[in-house]
Amino acid sequence: MAKRTSKISAKVARKAAAKRVAAKAAKARKTAPKAASKPQSRRAAKPALLAGGNPQIAKADGNAPVQAYIAAMPGWKRDVGRHLDALIARTVPGVRKAVKWNSPFYGTEGQGWFLGLHCFTKYVKVAFFRGASLRPVPPGASKSKDTRYLDIRQGNPLDEELFASWIKQAAALPGWARNAPSP
Repeated sequence: MAKRTSKISAKVARKAAAKRVAAKAAKARKTAPKAASKPQSRRAAKPALLAGGNPQIAKADGNAPVQAYIAAMPGWKRDVGRHLDALIARTVPGVRKAVKWNSPFYGTEGQGWFLGLHCFTKYVKVAFFRGASLRPVPPGASKSKDTRYLDIRQGNPLDEELFASWIKQAAALPGWARNAPSP
């Protein structure tokens, strides 16, 4: 009789397990259409902002990562970034672009990088990697004897003629190369 009882309890256990599996499958079918009907955002998550509001963008060559950086610049800095990018592209046709160390870089083929941008809390810093050779010399000093900076603050107008002159001069000079010491 004990043998028969164990057969019955094993049969009951199998039926109970089958019911549980069937219930789980039915529940999954019920929830699947709801999940599929919900629109999912195809927009990528916004890049993280580092110290001072500098966008964290993956290192990459080309216009796309630079445009992603500019789009992620916070507030008024985004307009400054768009304006500078357009001015650089207009002044140096065929300019090379890349994002390196969370900053857009601009260069010329075979010459290296001549300019970089970086967001800080209260300004956008433009680095001319061979800025000490520009005339007139950009106002911001650097630890590097060659590099000079221009800080663009909210509400301060940009002297476009002077800036375009600096861009032309910088693009004509040998730029900062990847294997050279950091600017």
